[in-house]
Amino acid sequence: MIAIVDYGLGNLMSILYALERLGQEAIITSSREEISSADGIILPGVGAFRRGMENLNRTNLTAVLKESAKDNKPILGICLGMQLLFTRSSEHGRSNGLNIIPGRVEKFGAGLKVPHMGWNQIHKTRPSSLLAGIPEGSFFYFAHSYYPIPADAGVSVGVSEYGGQFASAVEVGRVFATQFHPERSGNLGLHVLENFCKICRKS
Repeated sequence: MIAIVDYGLGNLMSILYALERLGQEAIITSSREEISSADGIILPGVGAFRRGMENLNRTNLTAVLKESAKDNKPILGICLGMQLLFTRSSEHGRSNGLNIIPGRVEKFGAGLKVPHMGWNQIHKTRPSSLLAGIPEGSFFYFAHSYYPIPADAGVSVGVSEYGGQFASAVEVGRVFATQFHPERSGNLGLHVLENFCKICRKS
């Protein structure tokens, strides 16, 4: 069972449908008990970092996410969900994140159209169980104005170009994250989600 975290922001149903297409049992939940007992966790998200953290704190989900990461439970952050895994963000003033992955989240530079929306390539930087079987230079769907900067660049498993290079996929132990939306990225996106499901089944 994979728990899709419902904290009021995110493409919950599209992720659920994608997992169901893969034959994966999944639930949308804000229950700490269901999240804690799941084989894996997906933290989705669309919107602002500060509001995302406020919602996680208000629903008392911050602790269970940190504990799950410490317990080596597979976690996949998607878009805003990826950013929330980091230490802090400059969006709407400084806000603290989950600090599961050390680093910060910054806005794309002046002169770039934001949000960065549409299809862009992923260039793999090192072997990754999340991106296994994904061809180099594959296109995935993005929709974001901010991007993560890991404190350790080595956690990146994929990078993309938009006014410079940024981390578009990271892997730290059994914590994974993508700035792109696999649930909106066709068959290759399904393959990424299938890889995550396989990781969860090995738990």
